[in-house]
Amino acid sequence: MVNKKTRLGSSLNIATESQPAIRAADDRIGEDIRGLRKAKRLTLAELASRINRSVAYLSKLERNLTKPSITELKALSVALGVKINFFFHEPEARDPSERRIVVRKADRRRLNFADGITDYLLSPTLEGPLEVLLSVFEPGATSGNDPYVHDGDEAGVVVSGSLELWVGEDHFTVEAGDSFTFKSSLPHRYRNPGEVETRVIWILTPPSY
Repeated sequence: MVNKKTRLGSSLNIATESQPAIRAADDRIGEDIRGLRKAKRLTLAELASRINRSVAYLSKLERNLTKPSITELKALSVALGVKINFFFHEPEARDPSERRIVVRKADRRRLNFADGITDYLLSPTLEGPLEVLLSVFEPGATSGNDPYVHDGDEAGVVVSGSLELWVGEDHFTVEAGDSFTFKSSLPHRYRNPGEVETRVIWILTPPSY
């Protein structure tokens, strides 16, 4: 399951390679910080310590009672394992009712995971019971040689390409159209064994990015 600099004010602007400027919606930064923190299973105190700020200040950020500086957003992105662009959104959707329900293709946000793997968040936020990702694996990309575990359950469907999947003592190769599900508490890892890109829709509950 991943960008460049601006002036501080009531809104923040940042340039990307694909878009000239996008705006950080003031009332969404707090929920993004809170959602990522909870998905990482971090307490307020743990995250505050990582960014060298007080719990009270972090609590205000999450409740949108104050706004972070670019320096603080950079520190938060490192602590939470995302690129700073995660906190920047397109200008408000044409229909505001979409905000918590629909994610348009052009508005997908990227998450860090591992070299050669790009995760796009398909859920509007990380605060609900489900996390939905589009994972794109470059040829040979892997989650690592060591399996990992976390709470919850996960499932996926291979949209294109193929994926090698290790779950516990079992090893599978799944192809386009195949799907899978397993307990995340089982040691697991995966890689793209092919010479073409692999795309997988991934569902995790609870969010555990």
